[in-house]
Amino acid sequence: MQTSRIKAKLKRNDPVLLTTLHIPDDQVYELTSLMGFDGIWLDLEHHPFSEETADRLLRAARVGSSDVMVRPAKGEFMRMSRLFEIGATGIMYPRCDNAAEAREVVRWAKFAPQGQRGIDSANADNPYCMMPVPEYIKLANEKTFVVVQIEDPKALVHADEMAAVDGVDVIFFGPGDFSILSGIPCQWDHALIDDAMRKVSAAVKKAGKHWGMPIFSIDHAKKVMDLGGRFLCHGCDLLMVKSALEDMQHKFAPLGVTFERRS
Repeated sequence: MQTSRIKAKLKRNDPVLLTTLHIPDDQVYELTSLMGFDGIWLDLEHHPFSEETADRLLRAARVGSSDVMVRPAKGEFMRMSRLFEIGATGIMYPRCDNAAEAREVVRWAKFAPQGQRGIDSANADNPYCMMPVPEYIKLANEKTFVVVQIEDPKALVHADEMAAVDGVDVIFFGPGDFSILSGIPCQWDHALIDDAMRKVSAAVKKAGKHWGMPIFSIDHAKKVMDLGGRFLCHGCDLLMVKSALEDMQHKFAPLGVTFERRS
């Protein structure tokens, strides 16, 4: 079973850096993992990828050292065990409303006595029945991590209780949905966003856990880290490609090259 870089570094209170990969290509996952990023965020909440596609991408990432954190959709508890079985190191659960829901996430993510995850053992995380079941169960509980997201302003009042749930490793503040539901879409510098960051920071500090959020710049990363955040997610392959293509257009436009851009 692959040891989690993220869990080991968070235990030392070191910062971790994940990047998001939306392009479902084996080589992109292989390259990113070989480059030694702490983690890759694979999103199944907003993209139509199947577990079979995720299985292929996680297999490509295993040639390197990166953890892969997979996000299912809200309420997809049964899907979480399959994601761990294909080799996910962590699960990010979206739109967590309260401590009761956080405990339900842990129940499906961990084997007894921590939870009630079902056993199969014949998949990549064991791997393939090569490890004795008692050892597998112990390592699966120890080496995987659970991230729950606070994205709704109504959930923020439950931050203390959510962070205190045994088995939750990271509270992840989602400013996108939070800003929209607060009526301040994408106003990242708004006082409501700063207040939410401070409240999440205080909650995890009290519980002895970690927190993080999407990182927009180096200055933003420093701000999050000053508040104790160590779980940093920055960048997206799709936007990186888009930026490079736009840069090419900008460079060639003075030569008279034109483009038919559609949106």
